[in-house]
Amino acid sequence: MLTREYPPEVYGGAGVHVEHLAAELGRLGQVDVEVHCFGPDRHDPLVAGAHRPWSALGAAGGGVLGVLSVDLAMAGAVAGAALVHSHTWYANLGGHLASLLHGIPHVATAHSLEPLRPWKAEQLGGGYAVSSFCERTALEAANAVVAVSAAMAEDVCRVYPAVDPARVRVIHNGIDADVYRPDLGSAWLERHGVEAGRPTVIFVGRVTRQKGILHLLDAAHHLDPEVQLVLCAGAPDTPAMAAEVTRRVEALRATRPHLVLIEEMLPRAAVVQLVSHADVFACPSVYEPFGLINLEAMACETAVVASAVGGIPEIVVDGETGTLVAFDPEAGAIGGPADPDRFADDLASAITELLDDPAEAARRGRAGRQRVLEHFTWAAVAARTAELYAELLA
Repeated sequence: MLTREYPPEVYGGAGVHVEHLAAELGRLGQVDVEVHCFGPDRHDPLVAGAHRPWSALGAAGGGVLGVLSVDLAMAGAVAGAALVHSHTWYANLGGHLASLLHGIPHVATAHSLEPLRPWKAEQLGGGYAVSSFCERTALEAANAVVAVSAAMAEDVCRVYPAVDPARVRVIHNGIDADVYRPDLGSAWLERHGVEAGRPTVIFVGRVTRQKGILHLLDAAHHLDPEVQLVLCAGAPDTPAMAAEVTRRVEALRATRPHLVLIEEMLPRAAVVQLVSHADVFACPSVYEPFGLINLEAMACETAVVASAVGGIPEIVVDGETGTLVAFDPEAGAIGGPADPDRFADDLASAITELLDDPAEAARRGRAGRQRVLEHFTWAAVAARTAELYAELLA
C-alpha cells in the first residue's frame, strides 16, 4: 500500500482511510499488508518503508519533484509484492510504475480528482499540472480504480473517459466507531476556551477553498449572536487563504463574541470531545468526494448540516441524520457557489432550524450514529477491498 500520509503524519481523510484500511486488512488474515509512506521512519510493524525526497534535488525536493522522487523509490521498494494499492496523486504514479516494473496489478483509490480542484493551482503553481499528469496517467492505466462514493465513480468516468467503467469499484470509506463516540468530558473544551452548554456550531477542516470555511463565516453573520462558533481550522493551503480567513474572523468577532478559532491540527481525542459537545456540525464543502468528517461527527451523535455535494448525500440522510443544503455551482467553474450570498443564507437557516429545536438535533445525532454502525465500519470496507484484490489475482 502506497500513501503519502500514515500515522503519526495524518492530516486528511485519505490518511485516516489508509491507516484503518491497512490495519483492518491485517486483522482479516487474508492479506499480508506492507505500507510504504512518505516521511520519517515509523515504529509500526505494517510499515515496510518510509521514503524521503532525494537530497540531490536540493530545494526542489520540497515540491512536486520531491514527490516524484519518493514515487520512484516506492516503485523500486515493492519488489516481491503480489499487488500494489496507491492512494491520492502523491502515490498514484508510484503504483503505476510499480505495476509496470514488477508486472503486478495496480489498484488506485480516488479520494479526490485533481481536475475538480482548480484552486490547487494557488497552492502548487506549475506543480498542479504535474499532479494532474500523475493522477491521469495512473488512473487510466490502473487495473482497478476504487471510488469512495458513487458520486466519485461518476466523476472518474466523466473526467477520465479513457477509464473503463467496468474497472471502477465503489467502496465507501469507513470509521472506527469505538474511537469516534460521544465524549462528554470537558478537559479539551477548557483548554481551548469552549463554553459547555452554550448552543454550539463546530467546523473541523483545513483552511482551503474546498472545505468552504469562507462560506460558513459568511453564514455566521446570520446566526444568533449568542451562538458559539468553534472553528478547528488548521493547515492553510496558502498564506493568502490564511489571511482571508483571519480578516473575516476579525470582522465577525465585532458582532459575534462567542467565536473560538483553533488554528492547529488537534489530536483525535480533542476533536471527538469538541464535536460531541456541539449541537450542529457544519460541513460547507464545495467539493467532497466522500466527506469522512461527516461520518466522524455522526458517530459522535452530532447532527450535521452539510452542502449536498459529491458523496455527502450518500452519508447524510436529509431530515434523518442532518440537513443537506443545496449547492448550485458557479457556471463553467468548480470551486464556488453560483450565488454565495444565497448559499450562506441557506447554511445559516439550516443551522438555526436545528439550534432552535435541540430535541430534534439530538434525535438526528442519535440516528447518525446508528447509521454509522449499520453501514460504515472498517471491517466492511476491508472485506470489500480484499474481495477486489482476490478478483484481480485470480
